[in-house]
Amino acid sequence: MSENLEQSFVAQLKQNQNIIHKICRLYTSGEDAHKDLFQEITIQLWKAYPKFRGDAKFSTWAYRVALNTAITLYRKSTRTVQTVSNEFDGSRHFIPQDEYNYEEEEQIKLLYQAVHQLSDIEKALVFMYLEDKDYAEISETLGISEVNARVKMNRIKGKLKKILNP
Repeated sequence: MSENLEQSFVAQLKQNQNIIHKICRLYTSGEDAHKDLFQEITIQLWKAYPKFRGDAKFSTWAYRVALNTAITLYRKSTRTVQTVSNEFDGSRHFIPQDEYNYEEEEQIKLLYQAVHQLSDIEKALVFMYLEDKDYAEISETLGISEVNARVKMNRIKGKLKKILNP
């Protein structure tokens, strides 16, 4: 692939890496699993990047690829990430990862513990909702109607209230 395509990808990834970190945190527990999933999502984004047409924002497209990768990998009972070789040589480009603090305040920990009890689709919806995405973007990314997204979100809020306040 061309150097220009690689530079464009790296720039987009740098701008949107927090999306990937947050998805990794939703679908994994532990730093090693987080790093493995981050790497696998990056590989899947790179492999799909030549087909990215720009019809949607890069961040919306990255959400979809990252969520699909996380859901697919973590539905497997083994919960292991198998990486594949690819043409992208990440060692040539240092992508600084923001310090990711696993010792965050207690309320955030409790929220993540509650969210971990949700289904894969529910996790994705909550994540996008917490990222202040509107229902139009949520529905586009998840491939459901806006009405369905709103109904699901209301049900999820009820579930989370029961989990957090038994």
